[in-house]
Amino acid sequence: MKVFYKKELLQEHLAEITIRASIGFIPTMGALHKGHLSLIEKANNENDISVVSIFVNPTQFDKKEDLRSYPRTIEEDLALLQTIKCDVVFVPSVSEIYDDNINALHFDFDGLEFEMEGKHRKGHFDGVGTIVKRFFEIVKPLKAYFGEKDFQQLQIIKKLVEKYRIPVQIIGCEIYREPDGLAMSSRNVRLTKAQRKEAPFIYKTLMKAKEKLKKDSIQTVIEWVEGEFKKNAVLQLEYFEIAHSKTLKPVRRKSKKASYRGFIAAFAGDIRLIDNIALN
Repeated sequence: MKVFYKKELLQEHLAEITIRASIGFIPTMGALHKGHLSLIEKANNENDISVVSIFVNPTQFDKKEDLRSYPRTIEEDLALLQTIKCDVVFVPSVSEIYDDNINALHFDFDGLEFEMEGKHRKGHFDGVGTIVKRFFEIVKPLKAYFGEKDFQQLQIIKKLVEKYRIPVQIIGCEIYREPDGLAMSSRNVRLTKAQRKEAPFIYKTLMKAKEKLKKDSIQTVIEWVEGEFKKNAVLQLEYFEIAHSKTLKPVRRKSKKASYRGFIAAFAGDIRLIDNIALN
C-alpha cells in the first residue's frame, strides 16, 4: 500500500500504472469502518487498482462546529487499510486541494440540490461537487464508489458526471449496517452509550413506515413517523421525506409506476444521523 500526500506525486505514480490498469476510486473523509471497507472490496473486484482518499472537506460543512468535531483518525485509518487490499491512499492537506482559496464552486444539479439535505445544509452540495470533481480530475478513475446511505449525494454525483461529461462510472453500493440495523457512519463513534442504544430506532421506524405505506396514504405515514419521534426522548427528528428515487421530489400520492424512498435525518444531541430505504 502506497500513501501519498502530494497530488503531483500521486499523479506521477498513477500515470505509470494506468496505461495497463483500471482504477477504482473510493473517496472518504476518514474515520473508516466496515462500510468503507465494503466499498473498497467491491472496487477491488471490479478494477486492477484501488485508490482511497482520506480528506475532511471544509467546504461541505455548513456549521464550523461540525467541521471541528468531525472525527479524524488517520493513523487508525491507515492501519485498517493495511488489513485489506488497498493499493493507493491519498491523504492531502486542505492547502494541497484548495491552495489559498478555501471556497466551493457553484453547481446546478437540476434542482436535486434543493431537496432534503439541501434545505437544511446551505451550500453543502456545492462543497461536495467541488471536492468530488477535483478528486476525479486528480485520480482519473474508471469507476468511483459511493454508499447509498448518502443517497441524495449519490444522485447528485451522478448528475455532476452527466452534466460535466466526466468519464467515470458512478457505482452506488448498498448501505452497510450494524447487526441492530443502524447505518454505519463515521459519526457513530461520537454517540454516547445511551444515544448508540437508541440510534437503531431510525432504521426500525423506516422499516415500519415501509409496511404502513402498503395500506396507508403517504401523508398518514409521514404523520405517523413524526409522531413516533415526538415520543422518543433521545432522538429529535429534523425531517422525514418520501421522495422519488431519481428526482428526489416529494411524493404526495402513491403510484405503482414511481420508485420512491423514505429519508430521515435526526439528531442525537448535536450528532446528526441520516438513513434511507427503498419503499417500493
